[in-house]
Amino acid sequence: MNTRALLGCGVVAGPVFVASFLLRGAFLADYDPLRHPVSSLALGPAGWVQSATFIGCGLLVVAFAVALRGLWGRLLIGVWGLSLVGAGVFVTDPVGGYPPGTPPLSDYTTSGLLHDLFAIPTLLALPPACLLLARRFGPAWTVYSLVTAVAFPALWILAGLGFEQNPSLVEVAGLFQRAAIITAWAWITALAVVLRRGAPAGIRDQPLPPPGARAR
Repeated sequence: MNTRALLGCGVVAGPVFVASFLLRGAFLADYDPLRHPVSSLALGPAGWVQSATFIGCGLLVVAFAVALRGLWGRLLIGVWGLSLVGAGVFVTDPVGGYPPGTPPLSDYTTSGLLHDLFAIPTLLALPPACLLLARRFGPAWTVYSLVTAVAFPALWILAGLGFEQNPSLVEVAGLFQRAAIITAWAWITALAVVLRRGAPAGIRDQPLPPPGARAR
C-alpha cells in the first residue's frame, strides 16, 4: 500500500468514529450522551457496531502510523490505534445506570478491566505525539498541537471523574468525554490531511516538511 493510501486511513478514521458514536448515541433509547460513556454504546442494542467501530478505526490509525516518518511518531500514534482495537475487543462494564437496571458503578469484570486498561495508552500516547510533532508545520500548528496536548487529557480526566459519580460532573461526564475524543481525533485527522497533501503516491518514508513549510 502506498504512502498516500496509508495517510488516507488517518484522514477517514476520525470522522467515521465520531459520526458513529454521535449518530448511535442520539437515537438509542435510554442512552444519555451527556451522561454516559461512548464505550457504553457497546452494551446496548446492536452493541457490536460500537465494538466494530473501535476495532476498525483503531486499525486505520495503525495503518496511518506506518506512513509516519520517525520511530517515535510511528510508535506513539500506533499505540493510540492499538489501544482502540483493544478497547473494542473487550467490552466495558455498565456505568451511570446504563443499560437500564444497572447500578451507577458496577464491579469490574475481566472484560471491563481490560477495556479500561487498553484505554490508558490513549491518554498517555497522544499528548507526547502532539508535542513531538508540534513544530513540523509552522507556528499555527505548534499552537494547535500544544493546545491539544493539554486539552485532551484535561477533558478526559474530567470525564473520568464524572463516570466515577462525582456529584458536580456526573451529569455531564459524557459531554466531557466526547469533547476529549473529538479533540484527539481532530488533531490526528488534521495531521493526516497535511501530510497527505505533500505525499507523492507510492513513496514510503517521505520526510515531513520543515517548520514553516507550506503543504502543496
